[in-house]
Amino acid sequence: MWSALQGRVSNRLARHFHAAPHRLPAHAPMVSFTFDDAPDSAAGEGASLLEEHGGRGTFYLAGSLVDLRGDHWHGLSNDAIVRLHRGGHEIGCHTFSHLRAVDLDQTTMALEIEQNRNYFRGLDSSIRLENFAYPYGLASVWRKPQLAKSFRSARGILPGVNRDVIDLQFLRASPLVNYEIDQSGVDRYFDEAVASGGWLIFYSHDVVDAPSPYGCTPALLRHALKAAETRGMPIVTVAEALRRIGA
Repeated sequence: MWSALQGRVSNRLARHFHAAPHRLPAHAPMVSFTFDDAPDSAAGEGASLLEEHGGRGTFYLAGSLVDLRGDHWHGLSNDAIVRLHRGGHEIGCHTFSHLRAVDLDQTTMALEIEQNRNYFRGLDSSIRLENFAYPYGLASVWRKPQLAKSFRSARGILPGVNRDVIDLQFLRASPLVNYEIDQSGVDRYFDEAVASGGWLIFYSHDVVDAPSPYGCTPALLRHALKAAETRGMPIVTVAEALRRIGA
């Protein structure tokens, strides 16, 4: 119970302590689709749908979960990771053991990052883990400055559009999760991004017709991709979005 409370408090403090403030350029709306833990369906169906719409995604991976069968899905394989990377998708970083940032001290966090980088570099020497996502979406006010020295950005799961002055070490991301949002909700996020000229990030996990409580159906992903297309919003990886905003 105390650990859970610590996590919530640290995550809330992290929202307000800006480790890497950055002002977005005026009116350049764009969208990124991200997948955490990368179930095999995200690397398969999810990546294929993005490619059909001329986009690429960011897959935040933990080496310990690769090819692992869990309660809700089977993890993607090493071969799938290499295919994603060589197909232009971005491989992003979780902690290797999928431990929460709030539970790690500076030394343990550094070891987790190093182990994850070594794992993916061993699959393909050109894989560079430039961007981080907090496992379980819980940021740590204590680890944010440390992560800022190792990654261009860190993504949470606080919903909303990234607009005006953003914190690169606490990027907002909205759920593309059927249990949490429907098509009209997706459209509202896109309309907000267009109106504000902001950067919209979605996160999900599996992409199947009967998704887990953390994933989406192919139909919902198709709707979001079509919403971007009809609004003329580019679909870009997190790395490419950061390049476009000069971060």
